[in-house]
Amino acid sequence: MKIMKFGGTSVGKPERMHQVKDLITRDNERKIVVLSALSGTTNALVSIGDALATANKTLAKERIDALHQHYLEFYKSLLKTEAGRSKAEKIIKEHFEFLNIILKISFNEAINRDILAQGELLSTKLFYTLLQELDIPAVFLPALDFMSIDENAEPELKKISERLKVILANFSEDRIFVTQGYICKNHRNEVDNLKRGGSDYSASLIGAALSADVVEIWTDIDGMHNNDPRVVNKTRPIAQLSFDEAAELAYFGAKILHPASIWPAQQYNIPVKLLNTMEPDAAGTTITKKELGTGVKALAAKDGITAIKIKSSRMLLAYGFLRKVFEVFEKYKTSIDMITTSEVAVSVTIDDLSHLDDIVKELEAYGLVEVDKNQTIISIVGNLIAESKGTMAKIMNSLEAIPIRMVSYGGSRHNVSILVEAKYKNDSLQALNEGLFEW
Repeated sequence: MKIMKFGGTSVGKPERMHQVKDLITRDNERKIVVLSALSGTTNALVSIGDALATANKTLAKERIDALHQHYLEFYKSLLKTEAGRSKAEKIIKEHFEFLNIILKISFNEAINRDILAQGELLSTKLFYTLLQELDIPAVFLPALDFMSIDENAEPELKKISERLKVILANFSEDRIFVTQGYICKNHRNEVDNLKRGGSDYSASLIGAALSADVVEIWTDIDGMHNNDPRVVNKTRPIAQLSFDEAAELAYFGAKILHPASIWPAQQYNIPVKLLNTMEPDAAGTTITKKELGTGVKALAAKDGITAIKIKSSRMLLAYGFLRKVFEVFEKYKTSIDMITTSEVAVSVTIDDLSHLDDIVKELEAYGLVEVDKNQTIISIVGNLIAESKGTMAKIMNSLEAIPIRMVSYGGSRHNVSILVEAKYKNDSLQALNEGLFEW
């Protein structure tokens, strides 16, 4: 069994959905195909929910109609037979009737989650209709029948596994199963989701639940690159990464892979492959537990970072000072990315500003608080990077013209992180690209 996940750009156009069809039928191996929403759909659904949250039903209606029109054009190019088009038309009608009904009722968070689920439901149903039109045997496998999270929004992997195995046992001769990424049921049995980018997470969870042979993540780029190809002049794909290296890169900004998606595969030692829908024969990137070589492998950048410094002359002799500082962030469920300390100050970074004012107010009880917004974390990742001789010197030499706000070194054997102002991000990535890699 293998899991094949296709992102929004891979199914975002009718011709690309046909490419996905070709990819899943290249072999006779048993597979579960996990689809994201068509590219642009989730953003459109978020904007509809935002309009309804502010009671702007006129704007919400305009956005629903615009999205509806997109799907009406999409299915006509996707399907060729009268029967196929008739099925697709009914599917689209059903989902957009639902969205229009929501305009007439009171909006709440549960309804918003229902809105966000429509993208994956539409993409999988349209793709399944395409397979039916082409007489390709497949089973439609609703994610809401098996994917669930508990009261802490954590996936219930044991239950997911049990449900999936029971369902699949009823289709022992079938080779292709089509399901949704991202969506799930919560502990109240309501429609919920695995947060943005969660289709990668869905694929990894399904792989772990079934002890799959491999989880394939198909996107529009040939694997994870050693730097951001949108920013620097030249990059190259990385053939192999360890789970730890991939996790660091995903967490610190590598867009090709959702950070949470590494954990389930890593726990059950299931290889993950990052592949290109548009270049299916490209090698891509393989992620396993094996650690090959040492030194720098790749860079990633995480935007939207805020640095908070707490300075206190009492800190040196204050037993429990750090514990009290961290308890403030824990109270407001705000994660910390980086931390540096000195005898009189501690600096941390966060990317969630939901409770910034409350956090700062409480921290002021312990000292002078300074807040710097619009920062970027540049993460330099590689096996045993923190122990590789000369690596730190190369990093600092590369960035000699860049003002550096913070450095995190030694907390992980696989990562050195640098904090710079966001305006220096591109220059930093380019300078590190030239200073750390041989071309």
